[in-house]
Amino acid sequence: MAGTGGRRPSIFPTLLYADAKAAIRQLTEAFGFTELSVYEGEDGSVIHAELVQGNGAVMLGSKGRGGVFDTAMKGAGPAGVYIVVDDVDAHHRRAVEQGAEILMPPTDQDYGSRDYTARDIEGNIWSFGTYAPETGA
Repeated sequence: MAGTGGRRPSIFPTLLYADAKAAIRQLTEAFGFTELSVYEGEDGSVIHAELVQGNGAVMLGSKGRGGVFDTAMKGAGPAGVYIVVDDVDAHHRRAVEQGAEILMPPTDQDYGSRDYTARDIEGNIWSFGTYAPETGA
């Protein structure tokens, strides 16, 4: 099985947004992601962006730019992404302060996690919690 031997993440959720710049603002300001790179086209669209959180990352870009991925994603519904954070309550407070839509406040789960769920500006669902499954890597 291919992988990176635990040195780097090997799975990167990839999302397309009608307004990728606004999505980047929300993900960094409300959800605490750090902008690693943003590449823009001459028309101001986001060709490719990478945002990090902990030791993981998401990639995103603007919808409607053409190409195989954009065509394949056309009409796709919202995605759901789970992010591990150390302090769920502090993370939640930041999201609330930035006006994020909260679907579920911080809640203790039967399987030992504490997490909350929010919706981003284009309908994607983001869950933030303490549960970090062992992958054996």
